[in-house]
Amino acid sequence: MMALRLFRIFWVITRYRLDTLLPLERLPWPLRLLFALSPLRLIPLGHHSRGERLRLALESLGPIFVKFGQLLSTRRDLLPEDIADELRRLQDQVPPFPGAEARALVEEELELPLNLAFAHFEPDPLASASIAQVHAARLHSGEEVVVKIIRPGIERVMRQDMALMYRFAAVLARIPEARRLRPVEVVRDYEATLFDELDLYKEAANTSQLKRNFKNSPLLFVPGIHWPHTRRRVMVQERIYGIPVADTAALKAQGTDLRKLAERGVEIFFTQVFRDNFFHADMHPGNIFVSREHPADPQYIAIDCGIVGSLTREDQDYLARNLLAFFHQDYYEVAALHIESGWVSEDTRANEFAAAIRTVCEPILEKPLKDISFGQVLLGLFQTARRFNMEVQPQLVLLQKTLLNIEGLGRQLYPDLDLWTTAKPYLERWMKERAGVGGLWDSLKRQAPELSRQLPELPVLAHQALTQVEHERRQRHRQATAVTRIGAELRQGRRSRRRLRLGLLLIAFALAWQPLLEWTADQPLTVLGAGIIGLGLLLWQ
Repeated sequence: MMALRLFRIFWVITRYRLDTLLPLERLPWPLRLLFALSPLRLIPLGHHSRGERLRLALESLGPIFVKFGQLLSTRRDLLPEDIADELRRLQDQVPPFPGAEARALVEEELELPLNLAFAHFEPDPLASASIAQVHAARLHSGEEVVVKIIRPGIERVMRQDMALMYRFAAVLARIPEARRLRPVEVVRDYEATLFDELDLYKEAANTSQLKRNFKNSPLLFVPGIHWPHTRRRVMVQERIYGIPVADTAALKAQGTDLRKLAERGVEIFFTQVFRDNFFHADMHPGNIFVSREHPADPQYIAIDCGIVGSLTREDQDYLARNLLAFFHQDYYEVAALHIESGWVSEDTRANEFAAAIRTVCEPILEKPLKDISFGQVLLGLFQTARRFNMEVQPQLVLLQKTLLNIEGLGRQLYPDLDLWTTAKPYLERWMKERAGVGGLWDSLKRQAPELSRQLPELPVLAHQALTQVEHERRQRHRQATAVTRIGAELRQGRRSRRRLRLGLLLIAFALAWQPLLEWTADQPLTVLGAGIIGLGLLLWQ
């Protein structure tokens, strides 16, 4: 199966002549020669444009490749306009599966006929994406809803592609230069988030959480879930009537304040990451709409919460402090935080790392604010980190992807968006609240139930702690006494061995030295005394 999948990928690349998208002039000359002599050049390009060929190829290869295309589509600052326009269609215009299959799947999941579940079910989908498609429907109560349905057979294709990604990651992990990227861990994290999208119960729960986080907020509206008709492969949700965020012409036509809209997108992102620690991690334009109400005070509408992310409190703190240090151009603080957090080795020299970061960032930060791209900063920092063996942090990859999505979306709405200036006040306020009296009070309130439970046990716990300290003190005293005794015995043993050697020497002197035998006739007491002393030393052992 693996070989067949590889063959299909190669066949799709060949069929759509994706080799023509490579910047051959930037490749080493051996590769340029290889592509110049490649038999692929004999295959005609056809009538499709290069953007259409890339889009069709990604659609043919399945959801993992479509997700990659969706991410690329948000980075119009990094792609030619014609390719970005085509890839944007991957957000909600993937070829649908038949309506009859959709009806059958809904009835199978709900275990009842469709006409009993819904007063009306639209057979043609409203939108079709890589993993699921959405149909309009109406409940018997009269409420307008949408029904999201997982594509049949999609899990098998995804598992084949993930197996290929694991193989590729394992090969990369053997290369010293690529090992720091931790490819296997990154693929494992991506697999977990991707397969979560196949369970619509999880998406419904994520949606409810996000809706609760932004209840009555002017920034973001999240449609509600209809739980009685929600299953693992089917989800029923309140229908919304917003304008797609990518439709800038319609937004301008209704007088939407695009600058405020772009800045609110940044504020929503940082609110999710730092206030709630629960962020929508698939914020491509196909999942984001703008309310038709109050265009001068625009409100976002978010759908498709299948992929969400969160960070540990430690990663939250390190990330916020890193970003603020960047904003203040305090590169030594950035280097020190990377070392302190363990993102780079402890033996890294902070001043050398800071100098390398300064070399990357200063030329960028000297540009006008509207020309600064966070994507360019990240790319430069990754290249610098390679010199210092910095490992990729898998828990931050999803966040980086989301931040790039947000920046790409913001620049599309308002090209002069200054991500740095928009985010800086929010981060400073969050850090002040986190580290100040208010943050301490909030922490105490969160821990109050646990503290109240443990408070009556404090005397017992204190007694146990003191008893443990006393026990350890006595144990250390016994160990010290034992060590002293062992030392004394060793010294006594050394003296005994010395006496043994001396005794043997005297006996040998008395009995074994042949030249003295004649002399002993005249000195019997001397030799006899030596022998007695030697024998005494032996008996004393």
